[in-house]
Amino acid sequence: MKHSKKKFMVPFIVFLLGICVLGAIVYGMESSLRRQNNTKAELNAMTYAERMRTDIMEGIGITRALQQIVISENGKLDQFDKVAENMMADYIQSIQIAPEGVVTEIYPEQGNATGKIDLLHDKDRGEISQYARDHHTLVLQGPFQLKQGGYGIAIRNPVYLEDESGQERFWGFTIAIIRVPDIFADSVNALSNFGYEYRLSKTVSPWESTYEEVYSSSGEMADPVSYSFEIGGEEWKLEVMPKSGWVNSQYFIVVIAGGALIVLLLTGLTGALMVLEENRNNFRRLAVTDSLTGIYNRQGFDELVEQYMRQNPTKHCIVAQTDVDDFKMINDMYGHAAGDKALQSLAKSMQSFFKKDAVLGRNGGDEFCMFLPDCSYEDAKELMQQFTKYPKTFSYKNEEHTFSISLGYAEYPVCASDRAQLIRCADVALYEVKLRGKNGCMAYRDGHQMEIRKQLGFALKDISENLLGAFIIYKADKTDDEIFFANCELIRLTGCKSMKEMLAYTKSSFRNLIREDEQEKIEKSIWEQIEDGHSNDYIHFHMRKADGTFLPVLDHGRIVESSRYGRVFYVLIMDWNSMQRHYSDKVQFSEK
Repeated sequence: MKHSKKKFMVPFIVFLLGICVLGAIVYGMESSLRRQNNTKAELNAMTYAERMRTDIMEGIGITRALQQIVISENGKLDQFDKVAENMMADYIQSIQIAPEGVVTEIYPEQGNATGKIDLLHDKDRGEISQYARDHHTLVLQGPFQLKQGGYGIAIRNPVYLEDESGQERFWGFTIAIIRVPDIFADSVNALSNFGYEYRLSKTVSPWESTYEEVYSSSGEMADPVSYSFEIGGEEWKLEVMPKSGWVNSQYFIVVIAGGALIVLLLTGLTGALMVLEENRNNFRRLAVTDSLTGIYNRQGFDELVEQYMRQNPTKHCIVAQTDVDDFKMINDMYGHAAGDKALQSLAKSMQSFFKKDAVLGRNGGDEFCMFLPDCSYEDAKELMQQFTKYPKTFSYKNEEHTFSISLGYAEYPVCASDRAQLIRCADVALYEVKLRGKNGCMAYRDGHQMEIRKQLGFALKDISENLLGAFIIYKADKTDDEIFFANCELIRLTGCKSMKEMLAYTKSSFRNLIREDEQEKIEKSIWEQIEDGHSNDYIHFHMRKADGTFLPVLDHGRIVESSRYGRVFYVLIMDWNSMQRHYSDKVQFSEK
């Protein structure tokens, strides 16, 4: 009897233990899978929310472009239809301007004419429009149903002008009506293809915390993850969750059934642990890998370099920074898909060119980095030059297009004592290459200034490229007037396609921009003004263009002391004929 009871109890205890073990395993797997799916959903929510934000910013960019035109023309916008036509995109319903808050111009007008209303006093639009005007902030209103079908969001950008006394006054609004979900169709399609339910919402107005739905999938959502971002003082929120739920219950039914037998339980446990470990490894790999190119991202690159330098503190090594020359032009001319192909092509050329022990990474955008262990300047010099000259192409419409890169590199411990400083040195060397015409490589030397990138990056990129005229910097030397920098407008004015082409035809000398018969007179006038104590001078001359023709220009120069180059001229050059056409009714011009 006791033996029979024992025979019954042991299997029962084993069964109970098996059930307990199986239950614990199932619970752990469910929790892990839930966390895994949650993490993945959070990454997707962040990624596609930022993409949607970027998409909306493109629509905002249209209103800001109109704003700049209105400001530059002192409140006028001639040929509005032509300007608006050039700005139209598939996701734009209409482009409008509203001087004094009243919509007077709409493109296209057909089907949108009813939009000509007084925004500041309209019952539905007045309060938020007044808020935008009074708080100097861009606002987005909607979604609302369009008469043409579908839904839209109105982007209203307030514009302010200065009067003669310098006082700011409200001019009106530049407006774009964007269609939803057309503007972020790629993002919502991607979320659907990846098996997610989603909901995009935004606050009703900048002063309210209540959310209204902008667009969503058709399915129900339970405990979604969310990612928030701000545009125009309003909070936006993207919520996502898997269509099949956070946990697939059918999977666990199979696991429980298989766990009834101890062998299958152990086999299932082993297999599940392997799957979980593989998933963890995949996530670790994804965390340090750039999804576009397949090489390390900046985090993965930094970790490996830091680890090598920590384990080999006395060994020499090289860090290089490189980026694609005129990458924005590739995107503008051929589209972002072609730009992505160029980045992928550069990554593949790096992988095929450098040894397998080299660490390759993408910092973001078109910037890449390389780490060569157990390497010195002498070892790297020829290698870097060869890689810079190595042909690089991308395909567009079955045609191969070439592009070039700029590269700077630095050696540890010659230039730096740690990884961060070493990367900064390589970055400074890269920027030196950029300043000297791009398409080249350079090693960091002690003469380079660590601050130059920050200083020039702000002054040249953010200011000079947006001046309403051509801008040039050249050496203030009577015998050696070397050109250091020219903005895109000057390059365009000379009829060149690049800085390199302009430097070639001028032989890097400002003197060669001046018509030959005027050179001596102009240079004499400049230096007479400088020697008389004037730091500013105004000169009128004929500029020699690349095709041999001449363009009358007005030169406004200033001589300054540069800690890096000594005395230099900062010169703003304006098209004389254009100035006469635009300001003849205000200013009387005369030839010198």
